[in-house]
Amino acid sequence: MINRKITKSLERMRASGGKYALLVDGARQTGKTFIVREFAKRNYESFIEINFIKMKGACGIFENVEDEKDILVRLSTLSRGKLVRGSTLVFFDEVQKCPEAVTFIKFLVEEGSYHYVLSGSLLGVELKNVRSVPVGYMDEAKMYPLDFEEFVEANGESPALIEAAKRSWTERRPLASVYHARLLNLFRLYLVVGGMPAVVQKYIDTHDIAQVVREQRKILALYRRDITQYDEANSLRIRAVFDRIPSELNDRNKRFFASSVQPGMKFENLGDEFLWLKAAGVALAATNVEAPKAPLRLAEKPSLFKLFSNDVGLLAAQYMNGIQLRILNGELDVNFGSVYENAVAQELCAHGFELNYYDSNRHGEIDFVLEREDGVLPVEVKSGKHYKRHRALNRVMAEPEYAIREALVLDDSTLSSEGRIFYAPIYMVMFLQREALPEKMIYSVGTPLDMGQG
Repeated sequence: MINRKITKSLERMRASGGKYALLVDGARQTGKTFIVREFAKRNYESFIEINFIKMKGACGIFENVEDEKDILVRLSTLSRGKLVRGSTLVFFDEVQKCPEAVTFIKFLVEEGSYHYVLSGSLLGVELKNVRSVPVGYMDEAKMYPLDFEEFVEANGESPALIEAAKRSWTERRPLASVYHARLLNLFRLYLVVGGMPAVVQKYIDTHDIAQVVREQRKILALYRRDITQYDEANSLRIRAVFDRIPSELNDRNKRFFASSVQPGMKFENLGDEFLWLKAAGVALAATNVEAPKAPLRLAEKPSLFKLFSNDVGLLAAQYMNGIQLRILNGELDVNFGSVYENAVAQELCAHGFELNYYDSNRHGEIDFVLEREDGVLPVEVKSGKHYKRHRALNRVMAEPEYAIREALVLDDSTLSSEGRIFYAPIYMVMFLQREALPEKMIYSVGTPLDMGQG
């Protein structure tokens, strides 16, 4: 079985005693349904699954209901399953087809007899008009394809390999060459296989890259069908944008130009199509910022962005020139640096970062800029031998107004530092994590002033 980090979110929901429901959001084929089923098998006496696509009319559970007890009666009738108080997980799947499930989940959680998980695809598209989002009664967990650490574990590697790499990252010392070579080969494999669970399992079972690519192309075909199914009016233009992602990333500039879809077209004409792909989770957007200064959100220029595939393996499958073997053999040409950059974008999203990049006529382009507690971290991604050539990064680091403490260059080399620039192997992107909020943040203004008259 492929273990996923999102299981921790499910465990927290269960440990709360079902005081809130969990909404698992993510693109199609990222493994949402499978992981919920497996979690239920291990942790609950009873499991009720309602799929609003497969079970026609299931949304009727919520029509003209009197109260939450009425919903539970209908639920038990529809499911024909055993509802065990305190030990039943109720799973509402494909909730994009039944937004009422989200609306009424508050009352089911308040009733308190059972635990609830909701899941679906295209939630960013389909649930925009939910009548009442149950704030305080539902937490959300975003599910992405396997990140690199999950991929390494799925391939049967010892946890000690990751632990050794993490010590190297933390202590800023090179990793032993045998470990470095192993992780670099695994990362190259990840560029080809990606993180879609069915594709990863196909590789584990067969080690046949041809079968891997066939599985990836099935997912790409499914995504194209989804576009047609969920947005008939704009489907042709959305598909055109989706299919242009590989060639736009392979361009030297990498920024997505609306004119590449249709000559003379501007962003304003295609804005909704880009937003649809991002909301559906099948594409990742990195927005340009005017300056690499916190807070980055205030400096964003929404009409300038790079568009990445949600999975690097799917991106590789869209190239038709045998890129898989070139990657696996370590022959990655500079023209395919987009594959490295896509993998980094995917990893950063999975770790909770907003994607931004910096590009200006004055300084040049920085692949990613990340906002952290200690300021902005510029990140450059290099796939070739000349990883220490980074004029734009040098210019940005020299600007006193940006006050950047450190920059990171991800490449194929071993770990090293030169001044304020930290060079790390590309696979160490797995250790870039957003700072988590502490469990408690207690603050007091001190003893109240004595306002008595003297």
